[in-house]
Amino acid sequence: MIKVTVTLEEDILQFVDEQAKGNRSGYINALLAEHRRRILEEQMIATLKEDAHDPEYQAEIDAWDSVVGDGINAER
Repeated sequence: MIKVTVTLEEDILQFVDEQAKGNRSGYINALLAEHRRRILEEQMIATLKEDAHDPEYQAEIDAWDSVVGDGINAER
C-alpha cells in the first residue's frame, strides 16, 4: 500500500465519513476498485462490439471455427 494525501471538500469528507464507518481508506479503495471494474467492463464491451463489425477479425474467427471440430481431443 502507498499512502497519499488528497484534498476533499468538507461536505464530501462528511459523506465519506458517514459511509466509511470508521475506515476511510477501505471505503475509498472499494469505491475506486468498483469504478475501475466498470470502466474496464465498458472498454471490453466496446472492443467486442468493434470486433463484431471487423470483417478481418470475423474471417479469422471463421477460420478457427473451421478447425474446432477437426477431431483433436484434449482429453485422454
